[in-house]
Amino acid sequence: MITVTNVGLRYGDQKLFDDVNLKFTHGNCYGVIGANGAGKSTFLKILSGDIEPNTGEVSIKPGSRMSVLKQDHYLYDKHPVIETVIMGNSRLYEIMKEKDAIYSKENFSDEDGIKASELEAEFAELNGWEAEAEASSLLQGLGINTRLHDKLMEDLTGAEKIKVILAQALFGKPDILILDEPTNHLDVKSINWLEEFLIEFEGAVIVVSHDRHFLNKVCTHMCDVDFGKIKLFIGNYDFWYESSQLALQMMQAQNKKKEEKIKELQAFIARFSANASKSKQATSRKKLLDKITLDDIQPSSRKYPFVGFKPEREVGNDILIVEDLSKSIDGELLLNNVSFTVGKNDKIAFVGDELAITALFKILMEKIEPDSGNFKWGVTITKAYMPKDNSEFFNDVDLTLLDWMRQFSEEKSESYLRGFLGRMLFSEDEPFKKAKVLSGGERVRCMLSRMMLSSANVLLLDQPTNHLDLESITAVNNGLRDYKSNVLFTSHDHQFIQTIANRIIEITPSGVIDKRMTYDEYLESMNIQ
Repeated sequence: MITVTNVGLRYGDQKLFDDVNLKFTHGNCYGVIGANGAGKSTFLKILSGDIEPNTGEVSIKPGSRMSVLKQDHYLYDKHPVIETVIMGNSRLYEIMKEKDAIYSKENFSDEDGIKASELEAEFAELNGWEAEAEASSLLQGLGINTRLHDKLMEDLTGAEKIKVILAQALFGKPDILILDEPTNHLDVKSINWLEEFLIEFEGAVIVVSHDRHFLNKVCTHMCDVDFGKIKLFIGNYDFWYESSQLALQMMQAQNKKKEEKIKELQAFIARFSANASKSKQATSRKKLLDKITLDDIQPSSRKYPFVGFKPEREVGNDILIVEDLSKSIDGELLLNNVSFTVGKNDKIAFVGDELAITALFKILMEKIEPDSGNFKWGVTITKAYMPKDNSEFFNDVDLTLLDWMRQFSEEKSESYLRGFLGRMLFSEDEPFKKAKVLSGGERVRCMLSRMMLSSANVLLLDQPTNHLDLESITAVNNGLRDYKSNVLFTSHDHQFIQTIANRIIEITPSGVIDKRMTYDEYLESMNIQ
């Protein structure tokens, strides 16, 4: 459906990629991955025609309709919701407006009649009579209630607008779907609905996402932006990650035990292929995986930060008791008689209203006071906290990154701190940058470093994966999974929760739902999957 031939792009002296030759075909879903700044979103803009490459060309099969997820959520503020969705098929929407203009004429001529007849025929060919029903179905699938369908876009919340714009991209059965971060700001039910929609989608899907569970669920191929090239690999994200890590180990080992690594890689391919059988996409993927050879597996140049937490002392029997906590902010009741007790080895994911969870964490860290109720930490407990908003740690300081880190380290020497920062991917002259000019992702890596230096035995993390790339998310995920003490956290990342938490606490308007189980088991128990 889309053929990319010898495409290259430079910005000044910076080469993003060159000599890209790819073919995206009907019935497959392609996840575009790469380090931050590698050019993932830029590549999607080249495919959609928003950016012209310096070299090469992108050709689309004649007659194919491409739909692209818009990024400007305020573009349609003066339009009704249902109309905004139908705009996803620009030709159909144009016909509808032309028809309305003709039929509203006071003096309806013979020429108008002929034109109207032609438009009606094309309208029917484009399934125009089903347009409103399809748009409504998409909106409801994404959680937009029918009472909102006739409202103006400007009357919706930001999260609701995002869902409408996504429905617009999906509308009208396009042949090609290009989606840049489609799961951003979606709730669990909406993400599950979108996953099933894309699994059943018959055209070609090309998607950028930092949601590994989403990529694993929907993708048949990974499109890797690396080494200044873009290469296509069969399989989902987990397959790409595991196989690239094994290939890297093989390359580093050189001839040492090379035969053993080859056997390990062959076994991995066979095992992963055997597991791909649960859905339409997975069954298709299994057929492709069966054809993979060792030559198809390549190492990645990506660097992963080191994230490892070691508690200085073991927690005692008493960790945390929360009794009847309530809190209202700006007249809104966020916490209503919240009670729970944290036990040894509990790694608790908090789900539900984000504002409520943030308020709970702030109360537990004594940043704000509850309206009523109380809590008590055990005497053996030392805590480290990552707030969702970390601006107070950076905006009002005029320190270099090195000096910023020195505040939180018992070991003050430059060599130690530079070594620590190097493992968090701050290399060469980066430790001498001013802390207040760091990017969002760099700030999160600093906050993680601060937590590691604390040697705390209880960690509280409020949306720790925000602003991180896939490599950093994977590193944090592994670090918290391997941590030998208590974690209280919240995240939008499905795989992050599933692989870390052994207990789920949902904050509800009437209290809590407390389940000692994995995230997938919790979703199943709540009939969300």
